[in-house]
Amino acid sequence: MIDRDRFPVDPWRLIETRYSGDDAGVTETMFSVGNGYLGLRGNHPEGRHAHEHGTFINGFHETWPIRHAEQAYGFAEVGQTIVNAPDAKVMRVYVDDEPLSLDIAEMREYERVLDMRDGVYRRRLLWRTPAGKDVLIEDDRLVSFDERHLAVMRMTVTVLDEDAPVTISSQLVNRQDGENIYGGTPPIATAKAAGRGAEFDPRKAEKIAERVLQPQEYWQDDLRSALSYRVTESGMTIAVASDHSIQTENEYDIRHLVEPDIAKHVFRVRAKAGVPITITKVVSYHTSRGVPPRELVDRCRRTLDRVTTGDRLAASDVDELHRRQREWMDAFWQRSDVRIAGRDDLQQATRWCLFQLAQAAARADGFGVPAKGVTGSGYSGHYFWDTEIYVLPFLAYTTPLWARNAMRMRTMMLPAARRRAAQLNEAGALFPWRTINGEEASAYYAAGTAQYHINADVAYALVKYMRATGDEDFMAREGADVLVETARLWSTLGFWRSYQGVETFHIHGVTGPDEYTTVVNDNLFTNVMARFNLRAAARIVREMAERSPAEFRLLSDRVALDPSEPEGWERAADAMHIPYSENFGIHPQDSLFLEREVWDLENTPADQRPLLLHFHPLVIYRFQVLKQADVVLALFLQGNHFSAEEKRADFDYYDPLTTGDSTLSAVVQSVLAAEVGYQDLAHDYFEEALFVDLGDLHRNSADGVHVASAGGVWTALVSGFGGMRDHLGELSFDPRLPADWPELAYALQWRGTQLDIVLRREEMRVTVRSGEPVPFEVRGEAFIVTADEPVVVPLADQGPVLPGRPTLKPFSEMRRDDGTALEPTVPAAITASIPVTTSVPVVVDVGVHSE
Repeated sequence: MIDRDRFPVDPWRLIETRYSGDDAGVTETMFSVGNGYLGLRGNHPEGRHAHEHGTFINGFHETWPIRHAEQAYGFAEVGQTIVNAPDAKVMRVYVDDEPLSLDIAEMREYERVLDMRDGVYRRRLLWRTPAGKDVLIEDDRLVSFDERHLAVMRMTVTVLDEDAPVTISSQLVNRQDGENIYGGTPPIATAKAAGRGAEFDPRKAEKIAERVLQPQEYWQDDLRSALSYRVTESGMTIAVASDHSIQTENEYDIRHLVEPDIAKHVFRVRAKAGVPITITKVVSYHTSRGVPPRELVDRCRRTLDRVTTGDRLAASDVDELHRRQREWMDAFWQRSDVRIAGRDDLQQATRWCLFQLAQAAARADGFGVPAKGVTGSGYSGHYFWDTEIYVLPFLAYTTPLWARNAMRMRTMMLPAARRRAAQLNEAGALFPWRTINGEEASAYYAAGTAQYHINADVAYALVKYMRATGDEDFMAREGADVLVETARLWSTLGFWRSYQGVETFHIHGVTGPDEYTTVVNDNLFTNVMARFNLRAAARIVREMAERSPAEFRLLSDRVALDPSEPEGWERAADAMHIPYSENFGIHPQDSLFLEREVWDLENTPADQRPLLLHFHPLVIYRFQVLKQADVVLALFLQGNHFSAEEKRADFDYYDPLTTGDSTLSAVVQSVLAAEVGYQDLAHDYFEEALFVDLGDLHRNSADGVHVASAGGVWTALVSGFGGMRDHLGELSFDPRLPADWPELAYALQWRGTQLDIVLRREEMRVTVRSGEPVPFEVRGEAFIVTADEPVVVPLADQGPVLPGRPTLKPFSEMRRDDGTALEPTVPAAITASIPVTTSVPVVVDVGVHSE
């Protein structure tokens, strides 16, 4: 899945040994650095020939009117898209006035490294100039986890064999709006040139033709520069400031330039052979929803002052920032690392995924976790339900503070969610399917707004966080409000039916996680998760009334709680209709799913995948075909409500129908495959998720890291192979160690206690590193582990083992209730690509999400 000559195996570092411009976008993503607030794509500092010169700040966005071809009441009205912040990465090198340009340069040595132990990007080049001089260039880059608003870049240039004039031009550049050297071809011109034809991909970010960043204050003072802007429509503000130092024994002078869209410090050095030149740049970014740009400039100045010990930036200051970064990373790996013995290739990729989770969430600090983190503009920088289901478990079980911060994003969006529910004629709150500012940003309601399950996903994440951490305070003060309002929505969205004296509760007109089947009745995932949401809300409200009467009164006042509501929620939950087909022996994905034709994926040409780029949605919607795990996801999240036999039957039916066109799918399929016994298949799905970006398996890693898939990798390891579950707040394990892995070890934080877990084929060892005793079960047997005594549990096996994988063959033996046979087919009419005829200068969202 990855070229090991170019990207050799190293358990702690991602290394590139050969430059190529053919996959620049992918490697820019692979070598990105960020902290959850600020992200710098892995662009080369020369600032040329990039796929995307990306600098992204979480939540920093522009808004624009969504233009519907045909408007209807309640459609999303205002789109949101992430803005490319001013680029501070540029440090251009000239020797004998010849620029270093990697696409044409003669490279005698090349190495680029993402060091995951240090949290630093490094690069080393040996360049033979056109004049025959050998020049060693070494540079590094970090985005500080310790200082949220800070990035550090350092470059050392040494002409090895001869004297030569050397120029290093350090710049701040507005690439969002600039032309020529500022930003290249404006995005809209690129879109027009592409004709919105074969190159069009609705998973990419919207492009805005008009100017986005309006210049405000800008200045230079000695080796410092500052630029600031106000975003045209959203009104957000941003400032960036940089400080520099130069260390060299060569003679030099410095020239300066500052304009609204660019600031330069040009170091002109008369270099002697073998005498190095080191330029250090420290950069601060601050953003706001409306604070005046001048105030943000002052904040940037204070950030720079805080990391500078004297009047000038010194080498010791930068060394201290690197030391603090390593200290932070040591603590992160101590509580987050997952170790796979004997498989350094898998270990490297696993740590890369875990590092991406830190880079996406660590300093989000009340913002959400975007689908691409801060590594790219894919999905427009939006937040999806991916965070709650795929990312939050990792956060809750390793660094609970990050999980709490991520959940606060949802609690702060509650007023907007209430407005959205009212707009759709429902009580309570409805969280948006995709958003940055809290408002629904998806124009395609069938695969967007109709995904009401987002409410239950948010509720699920809140409860999971509380169970894992014991943080009842957050639940009482903020989380309970969300549980109440989401439960209220299910109460009005659903309806009652009575047949032969039995009352059932149904939910119609919704879309589940599988976006290839939309606007259906009684989607199983939605109903199962809504049931959880209703019960959780009733339970939390009653517990608060009993344990914290004062907090309960405050909650009741905030949400105008009627004392009879919890009983109504429980009644609806108990009567929730859970579809089941006695004829097929499975849970149908929805009420009519089994009536559809079956798509023959095995005989679908590879060049027609993913289906969403080659078939009209109405073609796809007519078939039994899945973009991603739907029922199977419910079997995992609410596994205590399904028997082992039901899980096996459902997995066997849905696995051959699942395209995996979404990167959200493989991790869930891996977990369930491991549980039901397809252990080799579980490993295959795990590797697919593990290398989805490093191997660019979905051909869109250039747009940024698939953060949810990275979170799912942790889940596949800990919940899939490790067999960890926490149903009803009780910790349990049922391990499934792959046959060729001698050992799997990971850390787990449970209600303030730090656990270390080591799984081998013959035993499972649980140790308390710090904290109170923890009760848990292994395959139904109860244990308690304390700090004084580890628990070693003998294992007779690693669960059931089934050969191969489910296939379509059983379909020929199945018949619907009307007696018709299931015959897999491929649609006869196959398109080459999505045809787009609009000339509107904004790409209209079509609701596609393949995270």
